[in-house]
Amino acid sequence: MTLHVVAIVGPTACGKTRLGVEVAHRLGSEIVSADSRQVYRGLDIGTGKDLAEYAEVEPPVPYHLIDVSDPKDVYTLFRFQQDCYRVLRDLSSRAPFADRAVPVIMVGGSGLYVEAVVRDYRLADVPNNAELRARLEDRDLEHLVAELKQRWPDLAVETDVTIKRRVIRAFEIAEFRERHAVPYGESPGVSLEFSVFGIEVAREELRRRIGLRLRERFEEGMIEEVQGLLDRGLGPDRLDDLGLEYREVSAYLQGKKSRNEMISDLETAIGRFAKRQQTWFRGMERRGTPIQWIEADDVDSVISAWSAS
Repeated sequence: MTLHVVAIVGPTACGKTRLGVEVAHRLGSEIVSADSRQVYRGLDIGTGKDLAEYAEVEPPVPYHLIDVSDPKDVYTLFRFQQDCYRVLRDLSSRAPFADRAVPVIMVGGSGLYVEAVVRDYRLADVPNNAELRARLEDRDLEHLVAELKQRWPDLAVETDVTIKRRVIRAFEIAEFRERHAVPYGESPGVSLEFSVFGIEVAREELRRRIGLRLRERFEEGMIEEVQGLLDRGLGPDRLDDLGLEYREVSAYLQGKKSRNEMISDLETAIGRFAKRQQTWFRGMERRGTPIQWIEADDVDSVISAWSAS
């Protein structure tokens, strides 16, 4: 039995969720989220879960791997891959997915998460190493990346080297592997075929969408969401780890930035993040994953490609 997965990827604010929901609705499918932060309960506005979009169609589109972890816990790439394989095995065993009658729709902007499943990375459940992290934290990102590529080039290929915490995590994994026999995670357990579609948006248009969505998030209560997380006992350091919105709003709530500074810095940071996402997906192509680039409203292209496969 082979399960076909249609992955819809692209930068933040490009319209992935809406396209994924429309495709899933028209095909009678379900969505598997591939987002490194939407796994956390209570991180709703800042991560752009847009759960209302899943219910805008009738019947509502079922989704998986959203709200599966407490934000106080660290949800790793390993855990995502294993959870994703579990979900895909379950879907493959029942209608309408059995025998490729309907594809599963994967939607996400976390390129490393998508690629870990598409290319079946061999991952292991490596524990955190606080001493190593403290030692590497003060080092320059550029030098860390150069050392990673020199010492463990295979791991460097699988790492988003634009994000320091992921580079440090790669060191953590590499050094653990050198000292221990590493039990790797389970394989998918089902034959998987992937069709990957990337949403392409012009730079100026994407910048406009990022600014618009950011304003909408503040109107929806993003500051109150972050304050609620602080009230629940998540410290500023943990909020830093949870991404740009939580880092910047937390700094504002601590009095480290004015509201205008926070908004301006956040819009700039999200724009840079979107550029890194686009770079990652182009890198996926160079690493051997074909991606068909489409516009955000091009439902017909996705469905036609699936029908012809």
